Amino acid sequence: MKFFIDTANLEDIKEAQALGVLDGVTTNPSLMAKEGITGKENILKHYLAICNIVDGDVSAEVISTDFDGMIREGEELAALHEQIVVKLPMIADGIKACKYFSDKGIRTNVTLVFSPGQALLAAKAGATYVSPFLGRLDDISTDGMHLISEIREIYDNYAFNTQILSASIRHTMHVVNCAKVGSDVMTGPLSSIKGLLKHPLTDIGLNQFIEDSKKMQL
Repeated sequence: MKFFIDTANLEDIKEAQALGVLDGVTTNPSLMAKEGITGKENILKHYLAICNIVDGDVSAEVISTDFDGMIREGEELAALHEQIVVKLPMIADGIKACKYFSDKGIRTNVTLVFSPGQALLAAKAGATYVSPFLGRLDDISTDGMHLISEIREIYDNYAFNTQILSASIRHTMHVVNCAKVGSDVMTGPLSSIKGLLKHPLTDIGLNQFIEDSKKMQL
């Protein structure tokens, strides 16, 4: 399973990259705003800065919600750097734009997916990635992980090449469960990745090894 980090914070991206397990980055307008990145020129520069840190795909989201606007923005983003994947909303014009880009060899990530039917449409339109938001479903007492399983079954039935990019990851167990049900990619905060390192028995065992090694040096 690929590990993406969902942020626009360069320090978090650098830390994840330094672990040696980072495969890419996802961003959105909200994450950009959180980092105080505003204005078209600054946003484009920030995408380039991210691409210069990581080796993998960087999802950059269009702001327009109409077909012509999405095409205009998406082509500009795609031309920015070879690692850029154009992120499109799951709406009718977003699916149209996805088909347009896929026909031109431009990679896409269809986002804000909350149902198997939406994921099916995205795959039919040639999306490179589809982003089901499992955490937001959990937030409204719906089983987000079940959605990932349903999409996996559909994609396997018909050998779609679209990769399932499990988004809205809240914690480390989301990561583990996504791996168990066959998600191709997860994207979440740095904490969800670093959380995989932690186990109390590891800490206890390491402390014991250190104490024992001190005795050997006496």
